[in-house]
Amino acid sequence: MNFLAHIYLSGDNDLIKIGNFMADGIRGKHFESYPLEIKKGIILHRAIDTFTDAHPIFRQSTKKLHENYHHYAGVIVDVFYDHFLAKNWTKYSDEKLEEFVDRFYQSLLDNTALLSERTKGMMPYMIKQNWLVSYQTIEGINQILTQMDYRTKNESKMRFATNELSEFYSEFETEFTDFFKELILFSNTKIMTL
Repeated sequence: MNFLAHIYLSGDNDLIKIGNFMADGIRGKHFESYPLEIKKGIILHRAIDTFTDAHPIFRQSTKKLHENYHHYAGVIVDVFYDHFLAKNWTKYSDEKLEEFVDRFYQSLLDNTALLSERTKGMMPYMIKQNWLVSYQTIEGINQILTQMDYRTKNESKMRFATNELSEFYSEFETEFTDFFKELILFSNTKIMTL
């Protein structure tokens, strides 16, 4: 799962959302220096990633991409799934996507002192380009994948992955919908045990 799903799956606690959001940049036990709620978000993030990577539906989605993108297939599907969450947001939330995203951006700004250096560096671009709302469109997803490809020195070829998204669009959307139901249940249960 990519940024939007991780934030959405964090419940209503802003610090859990922040921890879940910035967890990828925090290795090993380095999370132990953060406040309790941020630690919970990091642990939740790791549990979501483990559940996702092992899930047969997620693996079914990645198989469509393995030939062209190899070990980047999972990263690409994470982004595709965020697209379907953003596109179908009203099925999952009564709050408008733009309002949900604005509240999250504000919580990042309000808690800058708690953020990792990596997150502090990324945040201005994310907010200015409004990444989370841009996920609603294929064009927005293409921009995100192009930026990610650039960070791999264009080795990943991720900038071309929207070709497969368009080709298998309904299949990816069905897979996301079926998978996300299970992931919501998993995440809600996990939050209660943190």
